[in-house]
Amino acid sequence: MRLTLLAVLLMSAPAAAAPITYPATATVAQTDIQHGVPVADPYRWLENDVRTDPKVAAWVAAQNTATDAFLATLPGREKIRARLTQLWNYERFGVPRLRGTTQFYTRNSGLQNQAVLYVEQPGTPARILLDPNPWAKDGATALAEWEPSEDGKCLAYAVQDGGTDWRTIKVRDVATGTDLTDTIEWAKFTGIAWTRDGGGFYYSRFAAPAPGEKFQSTNLNQHLMFHRLGTAQAADTLVYATPDRPKLGHGAQVTDDGRWLIITSSAGTDARYEVTIADLARAEKPRTLIPGLDHSWNLAGTRGTTLYFVTDKDAPRYRLVAVDALTAKLTEVIPQGPATITGAAMSGNRFIIETLSDAKSVVDVHDLTGKLAGTVPLPGIGSASGFEGGDTPLTYFAFSSFATPATIWSYDSATNKAAVIRTPKVDFDPADYTVSQVFFTSKDGTKVPMFISHKKSLDLTKTHPTLLYGYGGFNVSLPPGFSASRLAWMEMGGIFVQANLRGGGEYGAEWHDAGRLAKKQNVFDDFTGAAEALIAKGLTTPQQLAIQGGSNGGLLVGAAVNQRPDLFAAALPAVGVMDMLRFNRFTAGRYWVDDYGDPANAADFKTLLAYSPYHNIRSGTDYPAILVTTADTDDRVVPGHSFKYTAALQAAKLGDKPHFIRIETRAGHGSGKPTDKIIAEAADLWAFAGHFTGLTK
Repeated sequence: MRLTLLAVLLMSAPAAAAPITYPATATVAQTDIQHGVPVADPYRWLENDVRTDPKVAAWVAAQNTATDAFLATLPGREKIRARLTQLWNYERFGVPRLRGTTQFYTRNSGLQNQAVLYVEQPGTPARILLDPNPWAKDGATALAEWEPSEDGKCLAYAVQDGGTDWRTIKVRDVATGTDLTDTIEWAKFTGIAWTRDGGGFYYSRFAAPAPGEKFQSTNLNQHLMFHRLGTAQAADTLVYATPDRPKLGHGAQVTDDGRWLIITSSAGTDARYEVTIADLARAEKPRTLIPGLDHSWNLAGTRGTTLYFVTDKDAPRYRLVAVDALTAKLTEVIPQGPATITGAAMSGNRFIIETLSDAKSVVDVHDLTGKLAGTVPLPGIGSASGFEGGDTPLTYFAFSSFATPATIWSYDSATNKAAVIRTPKVDFDPADYTVSQVFFTSKDGTKVPMFISHKKSLDLTKTHPTLLYGYGGFNVSLPPGFSASRLAWMEMGGIFVQANLRGGGEYGAEWHDAGRLAKKQNVFDDFTGAAEALIAKGLTTPQQLAIQGGSNGGLLVGAAVNQRPDLFAAALPAVGVMDMLRFNRFTAGRYWVDDYGDPANAADFKTLLAYSPYHNIRSGTDYPAILVTTADTDDRVVPGHSFKYTAALQAAKLGDKPHFIRIETRAGHGSGKPTDKIIAEAADLWAFAGHFTGLTK
């Protein structure tokens, strides 16, 4: 008989009456004067690297011990973990990449900690090309970026250890399945771009950090390099760098015809690029094609000397343009429409244009003149992704929704025919769930959408425990997507809600701009507006509402709790940016000034101080239960953010609900996390949030 959480979870009372005792956290007399304002930072020492500071390591151990002890008291926790294990145990496929007639794709049989890379050719069974699961006993060493050469004979792949953003790149012979001698170190925030002849590839790297600074030092002066197969990394060629502008990062693409090297450079994460090109056929040195960092430019394809880009120049919802590689003359091909263009690829003699229409995927096909030639048949409300470009009309994509795991489709752009090629088999019936979209009015009158998903059988005349998720930043869109963990929450009888807040990219550049810099407060207002709308609709109550977000979304949760602690029963901020006055001093933090502003600027400082989660905890006010999550190897948002925030929560008088932190070991910002760690963390989160929202049937 299939195990269901509705049947097995036990009723439980709120937290124990006895006061919660947290591990002691030392303070230091640290006060900075910033723009004439004294700013106390008594937990500055918790910024130190847990690997090199024994005091921080001891604090982490004590916090985990306290958190584990509390979580162990929660009824239903182990049953949640058991059901999550069942739900995660399904076959998962990645979108194939086609090189000649060879497919390269990832597959996870179910509970493998890491997905395995396969190759498959017509008439022959698929075979394993690369299995990262034996790389580490704890499963925490992962296959990260990978790219086959154009002829399909070699695979360049990146190894990610313990969740770090640092990469080691290696090369595997596809026919034999053995590695070549090539090894690249200190790659980070990199792609892999092969030359057409397969003789080598472009990648991005930083200088090796000083001893002890690997996980904290600021990433500056990225270099674009070329590696020729069969040579040592020391012989790699510097292709492009901007030492006079060390904050620029550089990525490379080689066009499908092999002629053009396209270098996009940006100073932050808001996708405003400078475009530099080189004619590889003529061994041309890189030259600037589009100067400045004013607009987004994403390559869609090329024909001869014509380069096609998706851009927000004069089009906040984006358009497709042709740029002459010799003269830089720009011509519009597909104008801005009511939907937001999120991606484009040239497949054969067609453009595949991915768009979001009210945060839902719609994919159109146009001929090379820009004329609409059809719409890709998608199976419903959800998210479509993939559509790698190439010389042939055959491509692949994945489709998913909140209760629909990713199904892999083939698509022929010449005939507009799509067909399912791989379908996961799951331990639930997607037909038991429903997804709807509603709009609510935010504080300033803006209409904001959110998706609401739950079991069809749920009695909506009553209120229910609800999990509200948001992000709201960096032009990141949140279309519908599948998560086995969220499915478990809904199977338990909860409602899952995903809000499409300003700061994201759902409605283009204007939507993004309305939620960044001095307008960041709009994001928090949208999030609390979503909560209030759910309560007003009678779906939930403040005593049944939990909120969740990660990274920039962790910041969102921290700020929302400070501003409206009365509105939530539980909060789950993950790997959050919590100290808005020092975020740019570590690793990738300096990229984020595009969205947040620079603390060194007086006006930005005032805005940041007003909402910084660490600095605005309201002692003397009842707060919701909070379970902070982070990881010791997170070198994207260093864990010191969450450490300091948690210490401040525990020191303040915030009522009788607990404020704990869960610190994962050998894990990072999220990518590469092994399946067993994902399941264990989700079980803890749902047990915690369910306990304080009443989802304990």
